[in-house]
Amino acid sequence: MYVGRGAMARAMKSNPGIKLGTDGNPRCWWCAGDPLYENYHDTEWGRPQDDDRLLFEKIILEGFQAGLSWITILRKRENFRAAFKYFDIEAVAKFGARDVKRLLGNAGIVRNRAKIQAAINNAGRCLELINEFGSLANYVWRYEPPAKRRPKRLGYKQVMEMTTCDEAIAMSKDLRKRGWSFVGPTTLYAFMQDMGLVNDHLSACPIREEAKAARSKFRD
Repeated sequence: MYVGRGAMARAMKSNPGIKLGTDGNPRCWWCAGDPLYENYHDTEWGRPQDDDRLLFEKIILEGFQAGLSWITILRKRENFRAAFKYFDIEAVAKFGARDVKRLLGNAGIVRNRAKIQAAINNAGRCLELINEFGSLANYVWRYEPPAKRRPKRLGYKQVMEMTTCDEAIAMSKDLRKRGWSFVGPTTLYAFMQDMGLVNDHLSACPIREEAKAARSKFRD
């Protein structure tokens, strides 16, 4: 991503939510200043995904994030992947008491018993959901908000006020009925932002158009 100095100056002046990253390019404010976070923002956040393993990983990691910052989880993500068999859904669903003990002793992840047990339980519930809908992706993308209901332009204030949406609330309610946990509306909205069900890059962020183009090529 390269942004000319003129466009950079205009973006910075007109949008308080745009900050310069470590490479000198403007981005959404929340990732600026940390190369790991900036790369995540540029290459993952808002890009549509239909890989069940990635979708499951993100739901679980969002659950672990509860009460923490996302950068904390991001820095531990490779440790989480190794500890949870790279989020192989069938493998995690088979975890038992020994695995819970092993995970509680793993300093590389968030050692919270309730969240660990929820991840294992959710893997089992996810297999049930896949059996019903064919894939986790088929289920998740049923909750993509209609484009006409999304803002055409996003500023800092708008994004700060959008902590959830009707579709995230509906998905949360349905998953809870199916026995999932740590899947509240705010958690699922963050999941939707990451997996491209919504594009919450600020309008002045250069990555917004890239995410939009990726969605246009994505399956419906």
